[in-house]
Amino acid sequence: MRPARALIDLQALRHNYRLARELSGARALAVLKADAYGHGAVRCAQALQAEADGFAVACIEEALELRAAGVRAPILLLEGFFEADELALIVEHDLWCAVHSLWQIEAIERTAVGKPLNLWLKLDSGMHRVGLQPHDYRPAYQRLQASGKVGRIVLMSHFARADELDCSASTDQVAVFQSARQGLEGEVSLRNSPAVLGWPQVPSDWVRPGIMLYGATPFEESQAQAALLQPVMTLESKVICVQELAAGEPVGYGARFVTQRPSRIGVVAMGYADGYPRLAPTGTPVLVAGQRSQLLGRVSMDMLCIDLTDVPQAGVGSPVELWGKHILASDVAQAAGTIPYQIFCNLRRVPLIYS
Repeated sequence: MRPARALIDLQALRHNYRLARELSGARALAVLKADAYGHGAVRCAQALQAEADGFAVACIEEALELRAAGVRAPILLLEGFFEADELALIVEHDLWCAVHSLWQIEAIERTAVGKPLNLWLKLDSGMHRVGLQPHDYRPAYQRLQASGKVGRIVLMSHFARADELDCSASTDQVAVFQSARQGLEGEVSLRNSPAVLGWPQVPSDWVRPGIMLYGATPFEESQAQAALLQPVMTLESKVICVQELAAGEPVGYGARFVTQRPSRIGVVAMGYADGYPRLAPTGTPVLVAGQRSQLLGRVSMDMLCIDLTDVPQAGVGSPVELWGKHILASDVAQAAGTIPYQIFCNLRRVPLIYS
């Protein structure tokens, strides 16, 4: 069988969830959208179910998958509903729901519901993606209360630049939020992963850890709290071929790398069809036979090449870590000009092995 696989360390997942709660002193919704950032939403939910305060997903399809798997904990729909007829499913499956637009409030007012809704009223405090405008926030809250269809309203917003620790934008967004919610009763949810790790002063009764759950830092620079995270996924494969090349020989598509010395080149069963970033350049770190080395040349659909010249113990069958406990996903992502969120979510074809 092809040796490419992703090992998922569920104990590390639990460690990272506990860290989010410890750092925030708040209840935490484990964010499992996009199939738990490529880690497998059902298995991650099951691993956390005994201790998580709840989960958050993007949409109702993701929530129904968890319910079908027997997950009974609270589940928040971060994008809310897209059609009014989803409200019946939200009630049937006891889901929590974000409300970010006036049309959603109108739909709630028009729709008969069998029991009170648990709603998270989202303010656009400066990101300008989704969320009610500050001048609409109080009237929206009042309309929902007057509808008689709401059991609880949590007041929420989302940061655009919390991963920039020297930027004042998050402080500005908190000020906008505090002004808009003045006089409104309800718990507050503001902090995502970078805010949990880097903005302890931000008030939040509920936090929403996402990328930190999976052990990757949201910051480009080193950060003390992020250093406590444990990587959950190890993407690994094996060397399937070794080439002995003289100096001046090209390697891979486009001859983007040419050997500068007599070299041993290892071919690894891993490529962009598996989700490894195609734009990862020569020099991107890998671990082979327990020793740090580097990627050489272009990444192919199913294979990539690494340098074995200074790893004499490596050969056909040697294990290769593409990212994981020793090669951080954030370092691979930075080399490829992207972010760990994307490389996790792009993972496909490789089997997920849980421990």
